[in-house]
Amino acid sequence: MNERHVLVLPDRDAAEEVAREVVDRFGLPEEPQLVRDALAGEDDAEDAQWLVVVEDPQERLEAASLDELAAEYEGWLEAP
Repeated sequence: MNERHVLVLPDRDAAEEVAREVVDRFGLPEEPQLVRDALAGEDDAEDAQWLVVVEDPQERLEAASLDELAAEYEGWLEAP
């Protein structure tokens, strides 16, 4: 089974930083996918959250560690 973690960040810059940091801190083989998540009814990019989708095929990443990382950038780990 392939575990997937989704970190929610307030903007693209934060998401890009977190994506790089996840690779550095946890030794991932590749950067996670970034996804723009427009808030319901909003077309303005300023109102979009960004998602960092982290694939964890070995299920070795701890949710608490990912949540702490996201919190450093004013984000959070989405509950599974």
